Amino acid sequence: MNVRRTPWLVVFSLSVSLCAAAGAFAQTAQTPSTPFEPQVGQAGKDVVWVPTPQALVDAMLEMTRVTPQDYVIDLGSGDGRTVITAAKRGATALGIEYNPDMVELARRNAVAAGVTAKATFAKADLFESDFSKADVITMFLLPSINMQLRPKLLDLKPGTRLASNTFTMEDWVADDTRTIDGDCSGWCTALLWIVPAKVAGTWEMPQGTLTLTQKFQQISGTLGSAPIADAVLRGDDIAFTAANVRYSGKVTGNSMKGTVAGGTAWTATKR
Repeated sequence: MNVRRTPWLVVFSLSVSLCAAAGAFAQTAQTPSTPFEPQVGQAGKDVVWVPTPQALVDAMLEMTRVTPQDYVIDLGSGDGRTVITAAKRGATALGIEYNPDMVELARRNAVAAGVTAKATFAKADLFESDFSKADVITMFLLPSINMQLRPKLLDLKPGTRLASNTFTMEDWVADDTRTIDGDCSGWCTALLWIVPAKVAGTWEMPQGTLTLTQKFQQISGTLGSAPIADAVLRGDDIAFTAANVRYSGKVTGNSMKGTVAGGTAWTATKR
């Protein structure tokens, strides 16, 4: 059976529909979207997210001796706590993070901490990012990721300080390790490396030919016919003893210069 609607009934029906739609829109507009909250263990591109305890963040920045003159890069910056803490110490700091939600969260956290002039965040892939300007690099990555990044890290300028939460660089032995107690209930070990200068090879000195072999910061060799002993390579600082004489100095590319015990100057040029 067909029912014929009168014009006033059609208008009433249309008005009710429009009011219902307007009410639904208003309700939607008034309901704020739920802010992103990261969950421990949530999947990322290469790792799951686990926050570094604040006590260990502090320890890592203390081990790397962060100053207001430093440029700090945090690899996999998560909620931004390491970058923000470095900025509070006066350093300029950048967080590199692949998850865009985490990047936005970190930016909000930096605003709340009042450090946006010093703390910035980039949505980027670690393997495609440039770290070359960093004075300090911090990370909490899996050992396999550390190893993939290791060649790139070793090519940074000598003296660059690297700090890792818990995970090693395998046979690149850490220069320092610190485990904290107290407020830390998990992931409580910080490791420090100083990127060493590349010194392996043959060097000419007034005292004779210096021949060095190198495995990361560990060096050995001879000066003339005398074996070197007590050798130390820390960034671009080098020291060794040969024929009972202690040499200390700095490496700058293919040259070295310094003093021997007593103050006499020495130089070396790489072949």
